[in-house]
Amino acid sequence: MYIVSSVEELQDLNPFIVIGCGGGGEKFANFEGVEAVGFVDDNPLKHGKSFCGYPVSPELIDLLKETDANSVAIMLPIGAEGSALKYAVQAINEGKNVVTSFRSLSIAENTSLLKFAKQKNVLIKEISPRLDTIDKLFGISPSKCCEILPKLTYQHKTPVVYVGGTSQECGKRTTTRLLGKAAQDIGMEVGVISTDEMGLEQPVDLNFRAGSLSVMDVASSLMGSIKYLEENKDPDIIFVESQSSLTELGNPHPRGLSASILIGSSPDVSVLCHRPNHPYRQPRGIFEEIKAIEALEPTKVVGISLNLRNVDKEGQLEKYESKYGLPTVDVKNGGSSQLLKVIMDYLGEI
Repeated sequence: MYIVSSVEELQDLNPFIVIGCGGGGEKFANFEGVEAVGFVDDNPLKHGKSFCGYPVSPELIDLLKETDANSVAIMLPIGAEGSALKYAVQAINEGKNVVTSFRSLSIAENTSLLKFAKQKNVLIKEISPRLDTIDKLFGISPSKCCEILPKLTYQHKTPVVYVGGTSQECGKRTTTRLLGKAAQDIGMEVGVISTDEMGLEQPVDLNFRAGSLSVMDVASSLMGSIKYLEENKDPDIIFVESQSSLTELGNPHPRGLSASILIGSSPDVSVLCHRPNHPYRQPRGIFEEIKAIEALEPTKVVGISLNLRNVDKEGQLEKYESKYGLPTVDVKNGGSSQLLKVIMDYLGEI
């Protein structure tokens, strides 16, 4: 079996050359009883520098000749599968065992490597995502790891507005759309990103169900979306609809999704949606959500969009504005233009 199930299996393959001078490579080298004799990385800025006490080499073949390594551990991130495959073939061809992570190169999807290793009489093993454990717990699991996107670190140039909320179904999609329309009405070039498959109403440039992605891919999907809009539309402002809430009590499962959207958006400014007397959600509250948003990202919540579907509208905006000290609007009744002005005034200040 090619799946690694214990550190003792790794110890039997000592010593190792480790491919990848990042978190994965460091974790592997720090396994109890695992012996590393050198590191390889494609990044020229790391060559010749020390990593975990060893100089970083640019070439695996050279390091194999210089050390007594029996095995090669490939600990590269998602997106580096081409490099991982190259190193695996080199190692096997030199008669060395190979250990790879599912993030680097899933062996289950590369049966030719298994055959090549068998032909060369070496072992090839994978540190898998252990979805069999999830299957044991729940009786069901994904057929494969769903984390597939490269890890972006894109820094946007256009002002980004994050539209968050205290719960699900509290008006985020409507607020995002109407803010985009209000910006268009004053002649701005607008980008609108909906993180829900229901984001079908204009104006919207990109919509996708962020909840269908691995949580590890959500931030990249937002950065990639913002990058795409900047390169293809050159907008004056970008609005991002979030999902769920960072603090909602009644449905905790999507809270990590909301955090990932916020992190990927890296917003300059944020607005908060709230639905008083929500009929089937349990928001923790406006104060708690604002505190959570501003603690997670260096952004400022500048206004509240109030969904008045379940309350008597009379005096509600004034009540919330007085209590929370923030401009509070009903976007369905002309408040989107007012909220946009608050956003633009804040952006002008910073």
